[in-house]
Amino acid sequence: MRGTGENAEVLMGLKQTGFGTGRIVTLGGHVEPGETPEQAAVREVEEEAAVTIREQDLVRAGSIEFVFPFRPEWDMSTVVFTARTWEGEPSPSEEIIPAWYPVDAVPYAQMWPDSALWMPRVLAGEDFAATVTLDEDNSSVAEIVFAALG
Repeated sequence: MRGTGENAEVLMGLKQTGFGTGRIVTLGGHVEPGETPEQAAVREVEEEAAVTIREQDLVRAGSIEFVFPFRPEWDMSTVVFTARTWEGEPSPSEEIIPAWYPVDAVPYAQMWPDSALWMPRVLAGEDFAATVTLDEDNSSVAEIVFAALG
């Protein structure tokens, strides 16, 4: 994220390949064997947008368990981070066309439907844990449950 108040923006990107092609997505991806979620976040942001972030600049924002009852091989556990310090200017990769979006105008209609349910918590600086269960179409949200933290 960059800026504050009415000028705050979040870096996301248009997915060009793989899971989620054609949607605006947050940057990040899978954790490689032997990596921590923090190491994966640093690597993925560099690969996707040519921006360098340091592990110590990551702020944990939450965790999300995605459950796909009709495609259980897609089930995934994710950790969400934010960062306000980075090096470099975002530039496109084969996978992502990055862009800054105003925090008060996040393009939820172009994102996965679940994003509008948890992303406002990230942008508000909340730490959360959620379980998102997808519907039969593997896109619509059947249920989202936020766990009480602390």
